[in-house]
Amino acid sequence: MGITMFATIEKCTSEGREKDTVVANLDGTLLRSRSSFPYFALVAFDLCGVLRLLFLLLASPLAGILYYFISESAGIQVLIFATFAGMKVSDIESAARSVLPKFYSEDLHPESWRVFSSCGTRCVLTANPRIMVEPFLKDYLGVDMVLGTEIEIYKGRATGFVRSPGVLVGKKKADALRKAYGEIQPEIGLGDSDSDIPFMTLCKECYWILSKPKVKAVTTNKLNKPIIFHDGRLVQRPTPLMALIIIFWIPFGFLLACVRLSTMSLLPMHLQYYAFWVIGIRLTIKGIPPPPIMKSGVLFVCCHRTLCDAVFLSAALGRSITAVTYSLSRFSEIIAPIKTVRLTRERASDTSIIKQLLKEGDLTIFPEGTTSREPYLLRFSSLFAELTDEIVPVAMVNKMSMFHGTTARGWKWMDMFFFFMNPRPTYEITFLNKLSHEFTCKSGKSSHEVANYIQKVIAEALSYECTTFTRKDKYMALAGNDGTVVKNP
Repeated sequence: MGITMFATIEKCTSEGREKDTVVANLDGTLLRSRSSFPYFALVAFDLCGVLRLLFLLLASPLAGILYYFISESAGIQVLIFATFAGMKVSDIESAARSVLPKFYSEDLHPESWRVFSSCGTRCVLTANPRIMVEPFLKDYLGVDMVLGTEIEIYKGRATGFVRSPGVLVGKKKADALRKAYGEIQPEIGLGDSDSDIPFMTLCKECYWILSKPKVKAVTTNKLNKPIIFHDGRLVQRPTPLMALIIIFWIPFGFLLACVRLSTMSLLPMHLQYYAFWVIGIRLTIKGIPPPPIMKSGVLFVCCHRTLCDAVFLSAALGRSITAVTYSLSRFSEIIAPIKTVRLTRERASDTSIIKQLLKEGDLTIFPEGTTSREPYLLRFSSLFAELTDEIVPVAMVNKMSMFHGTTARGWKWMDMFFFFMNPRPTYEITFLNKLSHEFTCKSGKSSHEVANYIQKVIAEALSYECTTFTRKDKYMALAGNDGTVVKNP
């Protein structure tokens, strides 16, 4: 019906729209995918684990039958109940800020975004819970108003039901638009299904988005700001098929992770490189690893990908290397096959600790202060730079196909399990040239200049970008107070 009523989005001009108001649906319109299941699944798994994901997957056939044959509203209500019932509202808000934006941004429809981004005032009408989609839409797409389904809340937890007027579909979208804009008629309406027609006809111009799931998504550099910090365990969008694979894999994957962690903890370090290949872990070494020196230890300065960085560095060197860290769970300390030393965050005390450790042998330090997944490096602490001139920068990158081995909001002690639960986890370690005398503090460089230089050479080796963000900035961003992204020139 909509195809014959309205022109397609390709026929809509985006020039001279700065003063226009655009109103768009989300799934199938702004996003390429018409299914919201993957986003519900991300929230279900990240906040409640595999059992909630299983519950959602079992409920999805009922949701599909209701949606396509009886009532769109009833089908979406089933997904909302299966996902949110009993969840803390604060946890849902946190996941909406830190987990979903990356996946939403990778699903943005190029033609819809071309028109949507050209307009001065932007509104989104969606059947999805507003609490789930609003952070992405406002922070990254510059949306002025989000009209979505409101969930019922009792004592800080979602009940799984929705508030009046119910799930926002069909005529209810049109009613919400009238309530928001009154007699003002928006210039452009964008939709993709018959249930969007009631609100589209309230707009001066209406454009239809045809289903083209294979169209390339908008590149993230066209968003209002880059998505640097995000969280969540899943690497891929959990479609129903992918969700089923994850559910069946987790019991086997957990046992496999236990075997891998036991091997890592019990075998001598010089055998671990070969053992990794036997148990399905790939370790690639580039550059020339430096031999141990007699007078003092070498300080390996590394970017920080996961809690396993120091172990893989030791395996690549064939000898155990002490690692300093600001925080480490008691469980991680127990199973770690290398010596780990906690720093105090007091510069004088930490300087003394590092100097003593360097007298005893080689040492690993992670000046970013926290793990990061993105193709960016956080600002390096300058603490280490003035303590020795035997500094070797090390660039690290890891690859995971199913689970991320880092988290900011979840149980940190589970990070190593999730990393080793991947079918074929991969680490690539690149040893860069030892700092020449002219780039050390002994040549007159300040500790900040040395730290910035090392950050730069590691970023270049990985084709990453440097940022001025710190560890503190990262956690502020994940908490929803991220300010403005500023990159080093």
